[in-house]
Amino acid sequence: MGHAKLQSIHLHPVKACRGIAPREVVVEPWGLAGDRRWALIDDGGKVVTQRQRPRLALAAAELLPGGGVRLSAPGMDPLTVPVPRRVGTVPVEIFRDKVEAVLAEDDAAHAWFSDFLGVDVRLAHMDDPATRRPVDPEYALPGETVSFADGYPLLLTTAGSLDALNSLIAQGDHAGEGPLPMNRFRPNVVVSGTAAWAEDGWSRVAIGEVAFRVPKKCGRCVVTTTDQGTADRGREPLHTLGRHRRLDGKLVFGQNLVPLSRGTIRVGDPVTILD
Repeated sequence: MGHAKLQSIHLHPVKACRGIAPREVVVEPWGLAGDRRWALIDDGGKVVTQRQRPRLALAAAELLPGGGVRLSAPGMDPLTVPVPRRVGTVPVEIFRDKVEAVLAEDDAAHAWFSDFLGVDVRLAHMDDPATRRPVDPEYALPGETVSFADGYPLLLTTAGSLDALNSLIAQGDHAGEGPLPMNRFRPNVVVSGTAAWAEDGWSRVAIGEVAFRVPKKCGRCVVTTTDQGTADRGREPLHTLGRHRRLDGKLVFGQNLVPLSRGTIRVGDPVTILD
């Protein structure tokens, strides 16, 4: 298999916004430290993502010490948003989960995103990821929790599988849309040095000093068709995944991970397939 290693790390401090790529990061039980602890909600308390608002791809969120964020976007003045004090929570609906979260204290944060999107939204923070949201019980072990990520603490993708997917796209009806960059898939960790689709067979892996279990493959949605640099949508990769990677009724790319231990992972760390 060659020498598998951690090629890159990706954090998205505000769900659905552009992320950052640190060289190293602490792994907490519910995900990478600072990943998707913030999310936008609509008037009904439902989480807003690029599914509804592809323009969110153009908004960037930089993580600040202590967990606050610095927001920037085209045509907008940058804004710094501190972590709110716990002065009461609001109910948030993320997919089928009902979760309590704390609203940003400064109305400027809500106004900033509302102005940028042209629709009323509020910015919420997950104050206590250890208790707020369990992982899907069908695939979880007792006590496992997750942030505002789609369903699992981390998402892993591999460079080998992206190369294979881009080869398939190049042979298809929408070849002009390829090759696609990895940011279409919004992973947390990208692994190099493995064969295409090798990750399909993994059940436990170690990245450096941290072990993870691999509960299930990642089913993909319309967000993957959104150019993360322009917010324009196309047909790929879903068209090609639908022809070549339809597993258990889902279009699959990447693997979900749940940490089995705490620790720090670093770009260049060896990736070991445990079983």
